[in-house]
Amino acid sequence: MGKGSPSDLSIGIASTQEEIIKAQELRFRVFYEGMGAKPSPSVKALGRDYDAFDDYCDHLIVVDGTRSGPENPCVVGTYRLLRRSVAARHSGYYSADEFDLSRLAHYPGEHVELGRSCVDPEYRGKAIMQLLWRGIADYILQHDISLMFGCASFPGTDLGQMSSALSFLKHNNTAPSDWCPRAQGERYVEMGVLEDQQIDFRTAMREMPALIKGYLRVGGVIGDGAVIDYDFNTTDVCLLVETVNITGRYQKHFLETKMPDQIPLSA
Repeated sequence: MGKGSPSDLSIGIASTQEEIIKAQELRFRVFYEGMGAKPSPSVKALGRDYDAFDDYCDHLIVVDGTRSGPENPCVVGTYRLLRRSVAARHSGYYSADEFDLSRLAHYPGEHVELGRSCVDPEYRGKAIMQLLWRGIADYILQHDISLMFGCASFPGTDLGQMSSALSFLKHNNTAPSDWCPRAQGERYVEMGVLEDQQIDFRTAMREMPALIKGYLRVGGVIGDGAVIDYDFNTTDVCLLVETVNITGRYQKHFLETKMPDQIPLSA
């Protein structure tokens, strides 16, 4: 971890507009300056990644207290959280633009969509990963979440660089059909490029983003089809995790996972 010790970092839901703005500025630096996403003119002018969903989502943030002032928080990690009950009162889920989520109506209880997750490059490491997952676990318990999901991103848009991983997910980790999201219409990209017997396991794991592997270890499953997001320079799958598999197990499987450039339940 580049700056700040674990004792300097705190995590919680953003409670001020300034904290949300600092999270958006962090997202801009990671997604647009660091990962090659293409900003709209208004996003570029402000230097902040934002959209209409920010107004009613919860923003989980990690703050470095040693670099923060009373009105100038230093936000070094963030996740955007959107509960089912909140989405129903507004414009639905962000990931509905890429995936048909209608079958999720068959899964009972409160859901949460995770997205826009990122960490300042200077802070990436196990300590901040522990904080983020502790924050998510607390959120799950506080709101009695039964299912969490979101767009899980592979870096890049060249399917040849991830064909083994996508095929492995298709053949081994597809969600049950009654609550399986499907990539939207013309955006649908077939994941099963290779037949099951053609997949080399080591190649598939090498292509797989580290945190997707972590989600799979606690029973994570994937929707039907991938979507190429040229604006964010990623290839997305819809990843879902039943939270009954996380409570009591998340620490072993997530907190010991190496931190990638971007947590894949992301843009």
